[in-house]
Amino acid sequence: MTETIQGLLIPFLGTTLGAMCVFFMKKEMSQTLQRALSGFAAGVMVAASVWSLLIPSMEQSEPMGKLAFVPAAVGFALGIAFLLLLDHIIPHLHVGSPDAEGPENHLKRTTMLVLAVTLHNIPEGMAVGVVYAGWLSGNTGITWMGALALSIGIAIQNFPEGAIISMPLRAEGVSKGKAFLRGLLSGIVEPIGALLTILAAGLVVPLLPYLLSFAAGAMMYVVVEELVPEMSEGKHSNTGAICFAVGFILMMALDVALG
Repeated sequence: MTETIQGLLIPFLGTTLGAMCVFFMKKEMSQTLQRALSGFAAGVMVAASVWSLLIPSMEQSEPMGKLAFVPAAVGFALGIAFLLLLDHIIPHLHVGSPDAEGPENHLKRTTMLVLAVTLHNIPEGMAVGVVYAGWLSGNTGITWMGALALSIGIAIQNFPEGAIISMPLRAEGVSKGKAFLRGLLSGIVEPIGALLTILAAGLVVPLLPYLLSFAAGAMMYVVVEELVPEMSEGKHSNTGAICFAVGFILMMALDVALG
């Protein structure tokens, strides 16, 4: 159980360390740095979706033969639909965007910035929880090292996410302490969501192929809807593309080496 708790907290540690950047970076985050961080996070999430979630989903469905792709395809589509729904019912504001998304509201810009990252973190917490639930069941073929690889990968991409939320909050006039705290709280949904998933392991494990791909679809929605536009914004967007490749290769190597 200790290993599981540590695994669930590792991604949250990444967000915490990233949010701490607000204490050490005196200036507003440059557009180039923001593109680089968004690209890196996107690369990690895409690789994690493929190697840690979609491929294991299809491996779990091997008894279905040529139809082994069906649970992965269905779960992936449902994950996209789930995040699309949340995107429409939760008011939020993406970094660098002048207009809020979701229903009409009177929330502060800073609050909606935090909600945007919180929305982003929901599928990541689900992904970690599903993988650890599979490992704890003992009969899914998911190893502890494979689950740990996903936790470390999510933590690595959470570091730039923590900075991406705390630094703009600081630029909006929020104090360093409050900017750090809000960046920290934006990531708390990950261990909570992961823990709830594990507690429901009896329901999760029979549906594991669908839930693995569901988390992958939700993560890919975040990548396409949020991170890709952020990494491509403005001139010299090749910075984001290069960092995407770095993040993808790092997560791919981590999953294969540890999994």
